[in-house]
Amino acid sequence: MSSAQRIVQVAVPSPLPRTFDYLPPKSGALPCLGARVRVPFGRRSVVGIVTGITGHSLLPAGRLKVVQDVLDPGPLLPSDLLNLLVWASEYYHHPLGEVVSSALPQALRKGRPAVAGDVDGWTITESGRARLGDARPLRGVPARILHALAGHGSVADETLLAPLSSRWRAAVRSLVARGWVSAVPHDCLVRPACQVVDVPVASEAQTAAIATITGGTPDFHCYLLHGVTGSGKTEVYLRVIARILGSEAQVLVLVPEIGLTPQLVDSFRQRFAVGIAVIHSGLNDSERLCAWLKARDGSARIVLGTRSAVFVPMKALRLIIVDEEHDGSYKQQDGFRYSARDVAIRRGQREGVPVVLGSATPSLESLHNARQARYTLLPLPERAGQAQLPTVRLLDLRRLARPDGLAPPLIEAVHDRLVRKEQSLLFINRRGFAPVLMCHDCGWFAPCPRCDARLTLHKAAGRLRCHHCGSDTSVPVVCPVCQGSNLRGLGEGTERVEAALAQIFPGASIERIDRDSTRRKGALEEKLGRVRTGAADILVGTQMLAKGHDFPNLTLVGVLNADQGLYGYDFRSGEQLFQRIMQVAGRAGRADKPGEVLIQTFHPEHPLFRALCRHDYSSFADYALQERQETQFPPFCHLALLRAESPERGSALAFLARARSIADGMELAGGVTAMDPAPSPMERRSGRYRAQLLIHAVQRPALHRFLVQWLSLIAETPLSRKVRWSLDIDPLDMH
Repeated sequence: MSSAQRIVQVAVPSPLPRTFDYLPPKSGALPCLGARVRVPFGRRSVVGIVTGITGHSLLPAGRLKVVQDVLDPGPLLPSDLLNLLVWASEYYHHPLGEVVSSALPQALRKGRPAVAGDVDGWTITESGRARLGDARPLRGVPARILHALAGHGSVADETLLAPLSSRWRAAVRSLVARGWVSAVPHDCLVRPACQVVDVPVASEAQTAAIATITGGTPDFHCYLLHGVTGSGKTEVYLRVIARILGSEAQVLVLVPEIGLTPQLVDSFRQRFAVGIAVIHSGLNDSERLCAWLKARDGSARIVLGTRSAVFVPMKALRLIIVDEEHDGSYKQQDGFRYSARDVAIRRGQREGVPVVLGSATPSLESLHNARQARYTLLPLPERAGQAQLPTVRLLDLRRLARPDGLAPPLIEAVHDRLVRKEQSLLFINRRGFAPVLMCHDCGWFAPCPRCDARLTLHKAAGRLRCHHCGSDTSVPVVCPVCQGSNLRGLGEGTERVEAALAQIFPGASIERIDRDSTRRKGALEEKLGRVRTGAADILVGTQMLAKGHDFPNLTLVGVLNADQGLYGYDFRSGEQLFQRIMQVAGRAGRADKPGEVLIQTFHPEHPLFRALCRHDYSSFADYALQERQETQFPPFCHLALLRAESPERGSALAFLARARSIADGMELAGGVTAMDPAPSPMERRSGRYRAQLLIHAVQRPALHRFLVQWLSLIAETPLSRKVRWSLDIDPLDMH
């Protein structure tokens, strides 16, 4: 090979853990680092990212293929972000090509030009205004849309219209066809609101937190904003952003779920006269590409997004905020299994910008880091304004009947709120009508044919569904074992609770919010809008309602099935249960009306529930951290979980046994220990048998040194090609 010959190293989306060498294109300049290229890969052409230019290759020049096309004249990914992706690939031991690909919008992965196209906006026409004044009133969704556009005063986008109805797109198309609404192409940024909001007076704790975050040198530091629910964490974010958002500066704000973005977007657009890019999985390809590119070129001064937004390139990043930092949604649970919170902290460190982690119930890892002075703890111990923390009472189910899951004191409390024109929220973290269909003649339970689980009864749809694999079948008329007809749903889900409430309170407006009732685009916003306007009297929902939402007229929260997870097999079960209940309890009494929380439990004496009654997360954390230290679980050690699955029983365990024997033959230093392989808690799921092997280490560097060598040896074994296997670094779920 000529010494002048250059080799282009390309990361392509492939499960192979390396980059691939190519010869430069036959004409034109060498591609830049971070640019996309189209290259031959096997029998197809793929789009990859250039990660290096070198003069050497392990393959002779005659075996190297040529880059087919250079798609970007300059770097699509800036060097700091490309370096972060390389770090993420190494830390999570995942192929670089797949890591880089996951950081790009789908349109760029397909090779589309990196050009931000316009998205649709809408304005009301003169004909539309005239129609509103017609003697024959327009009704339904079209009327709501016309009124909203008439009062908006400028081009409206999905942010304004989606909360009006899940059917807003069809209604808009109809209005455009009639000439009452005009479609106006515009860019994808959310623009500032026309109205000016009153800025609340900051409390002493808020003022101190803001001063601490903005008063230091503009360099990396991690702050843990630990504020009770309703303490005004969002107000702290807003004021910190206002001080940092100087000339050309950008801010990245991460939220765990799509459902939390509309509320934060409204808060930001009412306070800042800048463009805001919103990035989440609910966008179409064009919207996501536009937002991504606006963040990259600096036009979007605030980027608000879910997990994947942590990899969005930003021209002048000056601050990263991770809201609800404890939330498990920040951890990707398949494929590239990264934690967006941890990557955000690493990004802040590498780019020299402060990172703010906010939560009412911080993860024990973050709280431990604050207590070890790695993070600065910023407490907000009181609610903002005149609001008080809700009173928490335990309802002992050992002494109370609970037809359809509702104890009499809870029913009475809901009735009191209806009389007072206040709202109630009943929280049960199970959707469907009942988690089990049972034959009361012979004891048969409806099993999932593909999982070690039982099918959930969805009575309204007349279906039995598996919430693990998606299996779906009709409800049988008779028991398939004894032919009896005494089939009943056992236990409660959101559907059953909703039906029971409708029977008890026939005049009440009940809104059920779970994954089933919010499948259609815009349905969640529509339902939340009805809650905020007071159109709903009672809410029934899952953990979708547990965090981030502010309902000023909601004064009662009832927690059903609170014991779920109390004695789980995962060492994090107690922590997650406490966080979930404390978060949902925080929805009560957010304004000037006192709130009350009723928790139904068979274990009222449990220390976890006692701490909840006192709103005492710190004492619970003390207890949980001591337990973790005694048992040597995170944050006092570091874990990696090797998972395997196969359609054949025993194959996954055989592979992991071989992996364990390889580990036994290695020199284990730094406190690295390979545990015995075991079947997963739900061994069969989606027709595949699953098993896992836990690696425990005292020192993080030692863990990664071991993994590099161990994984390469595992990949060479014949069994590795007969099962599907993956590695999870810092696993959040142990199943």
